[in-house]
Amino acid sequence: MRTSSLSRQTTETDISIQLNLDGSNNTNISTGIPFFDHMLTALAFYANWDINLTAKGDLTIDDHHTVEDIGIVLGTVFRQALGSKTGITRFADTFTPMDEALVQVVIDISNRPYLAFISPFKREQIGGLSLENIKEFLYAFVMEARITLHINVSRGTNDHHIAEAIFKGLGRTLYQASVLSRDILPSTKGVLE
Repeated sequence: MRTSSLSRQTTETDISIQLNLDGSNNTNISTGIPFFDHMLTALAFYANWDINLTAKGDLTIDDHHTVEDIGIVLGTVFRQALGSKTGITRFADTFTPMDEALVQVVIDISNRPYLAFISPFKREQIGGLSLENIKEFLYAFVMEARITLHINVSRGTNDHHIAEAIFKGLGRTLYQASVLSRDILPSTKGVLE
């Protein structure tokens, strides 16, 4: 079973995540940020994960620490749950629409962390989530998961639709890249460490 769990406590946040990459969409997500809960639930659903995620953060200040630290912990448990990476597909890309919004997500589970994402948002926040912190979440996730992630927002005028297409697309692409498809390590170098 490709599972991992981690708890991380700082003076700013207290986060606990249990993750099963080969799940059946059992999700329990509570961050204290309603729109972020919605986005993470969409990500987990389309990644086909079982996930239990609880976070308590210094939301009286703002949502930055909570969102970023969830990215750190989620990236770590994702990397750990992948194990040796033998058999994974490694590369994947998707286009995901949400009404007028269209988002391309491209992933390489490469052990080379890199994020290419230009924030397209016009609003400051939705449902307690500062939209600028979506990039902070993605960056933290990429650094700890040690993946290359490119997100291209091709079109969209509604920030809710754009954000939802990003998280659904991320889930779909993570699923496709991490699915077990053959019995070899997908690297001509012979390592993904």
